Amino acid sequence: MSEERIMTLHPQGKKGTNILKVKYDLFKNFILQKIEAHGQISYENICDMAVKELKDFDGKPIWYIVSVKLDLEARGVIERVPKTSPHELRMKR
Repeated sequence: MSEERIMTLHPQGKKGTNILKVKYDLFKNFILQKIEAHGQISYENICDMAVKELKDFDGKPIWYIVSVKLDLEARGVIERVPKTSPHELRMKR
């Protein structure tokens, strides 16, 4: 039996990526946990934390952070904070 996969969405309607659901869930939970803990957090900080905390992950954490972050934006779960540079993320109200 093949492992369950998920097709990610993109906020600008571009083609998403097809990734293993277990990896998607790992990064989704990681991102949401960090945003909830900080209220608002820079994309840069989330990437730094992922590299440090998920160092045993088999793959490139940054690639997954990007894909899952865009998917969560497209699904209306999180949003970019307007006029922040580097861009910051928060839960969508």
